[in-house]
Amino acid sequence: MPYINVRGVEHYYEWIKKLSGSQVKPVMVFIHGWAGSARYWQSTAHALSDKFDCLLYDLRGFGRSGGQPIVAKASESVVESVESQSVEEEDRAIAELTYELEEYADDLKVLLDKLQLQQVYINAHSMGASIATLFLNRYPQRVERAILTCSGIFEYDEKAFAAFHKFGGYVVKFRPKWLGKIPFVDRMFMARFLHRPIPAAERQAFLQDFLLADYDAALGTIFTSVSKAASELMPDEFAKVTVPTLLVAGEYDKIIPAQMGHQAAALNDKVEYALIKRTAHFPMLEDAPTYLRLVREFLK
Repeated sequence: MPYINVRGVEHYYEWIKKLSGSQVKPVMVFIHGWAGSARYWQSTAHALSDKFDCLLYDLRGFGRSGGQPIVAKASESVVESVESQSVEEEDRAIAELTYELEEYADDLKVLLDKLQLQQVYINAHSMGASIATLFLNRYPQRVERAILTCSGIFEYDEKAFAAFHKFGGYVVKFRPKWLGKIPFVDRMFMARFLHRPIPAAERQAFLQDFLLADYDAALGTIFTSVSKAASELMPDEFAKVTVPTLLVAGEYDKIIPAQMGHQAAALNDKVEYALIKRTAHFPMLEDAPTYLRLVREFLK
């Protein structure tokens, strides 16, 4: 499996490509959501690989990517060299990595730099869509077009947020590995996320990713993505987007209700809004034909 070091952390990535003779195709980067991995984007990437070279990767602390930085100690000879100062500065920056979504946007920038990708299309989901929105505004010249699936803005509610963080902390802490061996537990785990059924293999992959997610990353991103700061930041971020963007919502999404996506899109003429009926938090899997049609029409 291919890995690449991004700011001291080993990140898993993979390419999904379809041979097209001598034609050079643009690159589409896929970003997954909280406690997931690039695995659930594979079917979408395969469907779009006739027009794009698709790059999938696992966010820091999720899927097959590492959670903690591995800071290499420089040898005495290196320390004494002219390069030692820059090495030490890089090590300090790595050691100070946090789980702020802005940091994940910077992770993506470093990944693209290392792979020598100057301009890409982005297809991001849920928490990954928030990361993508921050990336669009930090590095607009790097993105041709963007698709944000199940994203939006929300109002701060102190009691509701406190209850969510308490519940989230419990969920992250209680993740025994044997949970994945219980019959039908994947159906129960995914029930809140879906309106239509998806293949058993997809459900089981979601559960496995959740069980394997790094504790600090899983808990840290709960606090940074659902917070007073995020509720104040994201409306401004959506309003500032200059990259043509499609925001896709699921009609019955309980995680990020469709109305939140509609409110976000209404802040900016650059953001188109599309609702997929009879789907919830994974419209790209629950109704792939409709999702792909909307995406292809937008990418024309």
